[in-house]
Amino acid sequence: MSADDASAADAPGDSAPGDSAPDDSPHILSEQARGAGSAEGTDDEVGEDDGGEFRAFWADVVADEIEARDPDEPIVIKGGVSPSGVAHLGNFNEIIRGYFVAAVLRERGREVRQVFTSDDKDPLRKLPRKLANADGEIVGLGEVDAGALGRNLGKPYTAIPDPFGERESYAAHFAALLKTDADRLGIPVEMVSNTELYADGSFDDVTRTVLSDLDGVREVLSQYQDKVDGEYVPFNPVCAECGKITETVTGVDVDAETVEYVCTDMDVGDETIEGCGHEGTATFREGKLPWRLEWPGQWDVLGVDFEPFGKDHAEGSWPSGVDVARNVLGVEPPVPMVYEWFTLNGEPLSSSAGNIVTVPELLELLEPAVLRYFFALHPKKSRDLDIERLDQLVDRFDRFERAYFGEVDDEDLTAFAERAYPFVVGRADDPPEEKPVRLPYTFAAVLGMVDDPDFRERLARDEGHIPDDASDEVVEAALARVEKARSWAERTANEYDYRLQTELPDVDFDADVAAALDDLADFVAAGHDGDAIQSEMYETARAHDVEVSDFFAAGYRLFFDDTQGPRLGEFLGELERDYVVARLRREE
Repeated sequence: MSADDASAADAPGDSAPGDSAPDDSPHILSEQARGAGSAEGTDDEVGEDDGGEFRAFWADVVADEIEARDPDEPIVIKGGVSPSGVAHLGNFNEIIRGYFVAAVLRERGREVRQVFTSDDKDPLRKLPRKLANADGEIVGLGEVDAGALGRNLGKPYTAIPDPFGERESYAAHFAALLKTDADRLGIPVEMVSNTELYADGSFDDVTRTVLSDLDGVREVLSQYQDKVDGEYVPFNPVCAECGKITETVTGVDVDAETVEYVCTDMDVGDETIEGCGHEGTATFREGKLPWRLEWPGQWDVLGVDFEPFGKDHAEGSWPSGVDVARNVLGVEPPVPMVYEWFTLNGEPLSSSAGNIVTVPELLELLEPAVLRYFFALHPKKSRDLDIERLDQLVDRFDRFERAYFGEVDDEDLTAFAERAYPFVVGRADDPPEEKPVRLPYTFAAVLGMVDDPDFRERLARDEGHIPDDASDEVVEAALARVEKARSWAERTANEYDYRLQTELPDVDFDADVAAALDDLADFVAAGHDGDAIQSEMYETARAHDVEVSDFFAAGYRLFFDDTQGPRLGEFLGELERDYVVARLRREE
């Protein structure tokens, strides 16, 4: 069960390429398994391997623990979320982490059902600041029927119209976004609506058990939450008059499976959602359990064997869920896995602050396998997803991929890659035999400055990034990264966010500038690299008594028809030499 807008307050970023200890090697769980024997096997910790067997991939450790319980099949893996705002990457945590465990179990021949519950019978307590449309694009409330939300505060999400007018409810819209994201990443997940579980009677037995022993439930809950007194009834009916959730139950008839209620006000922070005062009767299917009971109730109803959740739930929600499961419902809780939140651009994920990113947004910038790789890294280590430095994440993925194909001298990374890579690329049943051709991400960003596809291919071949015998299919797949890197440059407005002029701009330079450009052309023709070209530009400008800024401006004009751009010498070193020489000499 994920927490909305929650993230680590202090999460260091990943190691940069070249660091002596990349953060994807050797992994925390692997180290624990190597040490072996230190674990006591607590309910809220997964990772120690009692047998001491080394596991290169954390999902194997979790799968071992699930199988140790000898579960019935299908093995059920669950995640969940309350549909309260934009379906961002933080909401996707449990789907993708559950996917790796599910994939490992399926590889072992197990039948697995991966479900994701939408807590859509919860009431809408406040207006979200932003929403996402059917394509995952973030929009403000001014672009939708915000009144559809504002008029329905206090009502279940499934009773609120879709502000986009496309789905049967706001909850259905939100669930469809998450399901589409899962499809984009090739994750077979079944979306489950809490509202439907209540409506079809799946929660009847759980609700009856809870309301049959109010004293026992109160005793358990009082250890974890305030305001549990002798009058507290853990059931929230939906008012038949106004449709809002109310927390005031005045009587319970377990045999009739009904409760008496009064529709009272609901306090939400400093705000109050007014009840209508209606007094009525609701069946067990016309209301819901509070979340401390509903979460373990889902474990019982769905037969959950494993559930990952954020660390915010580890200290309060999980212990109370375990207590309720065992001492109220009489079932065992699932195998847990507490994961660390990740930060975005160094700050906590926050819908209200606008610090979020969606799966579709990220897939415009990188391949699905790179995003899956990010979540394949150890879940108990906090890390930062920095969009400005996305090239470093892609570089680490490329290194991980090379390790799988035996091209990296790192024993731990290679062990991790050999185990995890087939799952990361979605081919556990048919592991790749040939390494894909990958353009370095920043080089792809350089090519993104060029609009001509043929010129892009020629530059990539000239730099040795595409083999001479590469098929058209291989070339197309390799060059697909260019548009993603170009989108990254545009999103971050970084040094690659320029457009290379394929034709010579209409320029006219003073004689001293022209002579300096000719000398630089000779230097480039001699075969020097980008760093040397960058240094030589300063020397050449001084030798011709040209202001350095004027000389660089001339170069930018030649290549970008602009007065500024990336570090010019280094950029020229990435381009086809003959092209650079001809352009510096002002030749068509």
